[in-house]
Amino acid sequence: MPDVVNTEQAQAWNGPEGSHWARNQDRWNAVNEGFDEPLLKAAGISTAHRVLDIGCGSGQTTRLAALKAPRGGALGLDLSGPMLAEARARAEREGITNASFTQGDAQIHPFETAAFDAVISRYGVMFFADPVAAFANVGRALVPGGRLVFICPADAPRNDWVVAMAALRDILPVGDFGQPGLPGMFSLAGPDRIREVLTAAGFTGITVSQAQAHGVWGQGAEDSAEFLLGTGPGRHLMEQADAAARAHARRALTDHLRAHEATGGTVRLLSTSWLVTAHRPTDPSGRP
Repeated sequence: MPDVVNTEQAQAWNGPEGSHWARNQDRWNAVNEGFDEPLLKAAGISTAHRVLDIGCGSGQTTRLAALKAPRGGALGLDLSGPMLAEARARAEREGITNASFTQGDAQIHPFETAAFDAVISRYGVMFFADPVAAFANVGRALVPGGRLVFICPADAPRNDWVVAMAALRDILPVGDFGQPGLPGMFSLAGPDRIREVLTAAGFTGITVSQAQAHGVWGQGAEDSAEFLLGTGPGRHLMEQADAAARAHARRALTDHLRAHEATGGTVRLLSTSWLVTAHRPTDPSGRP
């Protein structure tokens, strides 16, 4: 494992959490892929672009970016060895030769200066130990005028999966889902916080717009409840409960999710996120 600053996140994503995501990459893509098109459209990737994908996970967005840049390429960076192994295997199976993957911490990774025309991320930039330092490091990897585009969650109550988990508060020790400013899923949930961090990191032309998409969480309420309780937050809660409470939680979550069953039995939950764009200045004065 290369040097990392955020050792807690590195341990998680190279432990049970990373293994869970690697095993379930197709399910997680079904949850999140509704944001792929707006992310890639906002990035404006051309055929010869060099693209960096931060927190690439199992590499779906990296591969999609590489396909848009056949005369360029895409590099996916992530802390998680298990997910990167899946990313490499999937790219090889799909015959995408201009996508590559590296394990590392974006906050300190020794990127080549001005090596990329665009930086993208789908839910991969919320876990930095020092977000200003991390975005500044990523910014140095962009060409002057290069574009940063990422998707990150809006505040927790605007996401159906959080509402579903919060419905278990009388059964499991459900607390707050993340604290603003601390590494975690909702660390960048506030637009003002996003602008503050990116401005301090040297970016200009910052825009924050709402993006929403329904993701498929499973086939039927029971299957979806099991999947949701098998995620990191779900496992954490279930481990603190006795057998009776765990069984009660499964039944209650299944009942809650029945209201989200669509035609054919799929469970679709709405995710509300921020689509963020910013630019590296074209000159030292900070002017775009």
